[in-house]
Amino acid sequence: MQIKDIVKKVKQIEIRTRKKTEAALMGQYHSAFKGQGMTFSEVRPYQFGDEIRRIDWNKTARFREPFVKVMEEERELTMMLLVDISASMDYGTKVQLKREYVAEIAASLGFSAAGNNDKVGLILFADKVYKVIPPQKGRKHILSIISTILTADYVPAESKIDKALEYMMGIFKRKSLVFLLSDFEDEYDSKMLRVASKKHQLLGMRIYDDKDNEIPDVGYTLLYDAETGKQIWANTSSARWRYTFAEAQKQKLRALEDDFSVSSASFMNISTGTDYSKLLYNYFQKK
Repeated sequence: MQIKDIVKKVKQIEIRTRKKTEAALMGQYHSAFKGQGMTFSEVRPYQFGDEIRRIDWNKTARFREPFVKVMEEERELTMMLLVDISASMDYGTKVQLKREYVAEIAASLGFSAAGNNDKVGLILFADKVYKVIPPQKGRKHILSIISTILTADYVPAESKIDKALEYMMGIFKRKSLVFLLSDFEDEYDSKMLRVASKKHQLLGMRIYDDKDNEIPDVGYTLLYDAETGKQIWANTSSARWRYTFAEAQKQKLRALEDDFSVSSASFMNISTGTDYSKLLYNYFQKK
């Protein structure tokens, strides 16, 4: 894309997503994520008027005088967007490529966070982490994230979700809201999902095109794997071949859903072009 096309595309996404965000998502996001609650600050001697439930009974018993725990409210949240930029994400047979659809979802999430005065950061990954935008606040920052997702060089390599999660956890120690956007076409270590979901609030979003799940009858055709470069000839006229392919994709999805469930992480399966805002609204409502 040329610069003027990028600016136009970003503006279009901002207009579409801000309407959705303001109408449906921002209020629900604010209700769900007002802050991370109360965090321990210090212990001090009891003073008249302190709440009884704040008494530190262990220290009180040890020193034979009452002590209370002082708590502070954590108001700021950090949202991290982990976006897969392997070559299979630069694909689409509907009105949008997967990357364009991801940019819209990222915009809605980003504007929701900005409306709550939260910081938003971005990690682009494929076989390794390619770009990191540190968390910041504000509309301009969200627009920069959208532009980065749209203009990234999508890499002909298998995506390594484990490496992206490991990198994120190494940098961001404080609990964050983590949205992992990928088509999950490649293998990953499910143990890393469990580790990440213990430390952060993790939502995996599988972004897929309908042709990822079912291939139509187009006769003998050459199928090309954009990530590995492998090519195979397939007889798509064969009903058995199409059924076998579709069943394999269903099994892969079930395994993916099971991995997220066992990890106590959330998961969404979203087809490009569908209304993702309802799914996000329900997710925020549950939280």
